[in-house]
Amino acid sequence: MESRISGHTKLFCLIGSPVGHSGSPAMYNYSFEKTGIDAAYLAFDVPLEKTGDAVQALKTLGAGGFNITMPDKTKVAEYLDAISPAATLIGACNTVTVDEEGKLTGHNTDGVGFVRNLQEHGVEISGKKIVLLGAGGAATAISVQAALDGASEIHIFNRKDEFYANGELTVKKLTEAVPGCKTSISPLEDEAALKAAIGGCDILVNATKVGMKPLDGLTLIDPSLFRKDLVVADTVYNPRETRMIKEAKAAGCTAIGGIGMLLWQGVAAFKLFTGKDMPAQEVLEKFFS
Repeated sequence: MESRISGHTKLFCLIGSPVGHSGSPAMYNYSFEKTGIDAAYLAFDVPLEKTGDAVQALKTLGAGGFNITMPDKTKVAEYLDAISPAATLIGACNTVTVDEEGKLTGHNTDGVGFVRNLQEHGVEISGKKIVLLGAGGAATAISVQAALDGASEIHIFNRKDEFYANGELTVKKLTEAVPGCKTSISPLEDEAALKAAIGGCDILVNATKVGMKPLDGLTLIDPSLFRKDLVVADTVYNPRETRMIKEAKAAGCTAIGGIGMLLWQGVAAFKLFTGKDMPAQEVLEKFFS
């Protein structure tokens, strides 16, 4: 890569915390090289309270754009000049583009990437009942996109923490914007409600940090709740197979890890950044096989 770096090389990056495990730098830098774009992609560990400082710094440095991961996805919207309609409904951004005048526009490709990942495994969202664990940025993006793509029901479960109110707001937004999708939220601590919801759903999704380092080895779901006709999906991609995914596979479920979501949301973000198509098949074979 060093031979590509010059005084004109444009900076793109990922901000969030933690980011040391991220596969984004390798994916984007490979794609820049293959498409002949003079750019480099780095990852910066930015805790929630430093989100505004990071955005201002990137704007000052003339960055071409940046991605955002947890826990900064919702907070970052406060520091942008404009937000796309989808990101507005979601209330969080995972991609920010910067135009020639320095205007920052927030987008969200997480939901699109998640749905595409399911489709790549032969799973369609339309008409399905979904149980979604989590109420943060990624979870909200998934619920919005699933509702827009025709899911019949979405039941969100989240601990009674700072994100619970965000989940309640998502339910309110979707009830108004997509009334054809029945949306609800319950405390994750309500084990009876969770058990009943999983028993009646088609797709179970983990969109929390549980399973991600340093929480790898943990799971929110008792494996006795798995059944062979259940689709179990995770948004965590490092490790490639979380404990939940391993236990779902062992139970005979269709188990889908989060690595594909990273690829397909990245494909959409790359297009926003550069106007060009990421060499998705090459990236898939090199980094995701």
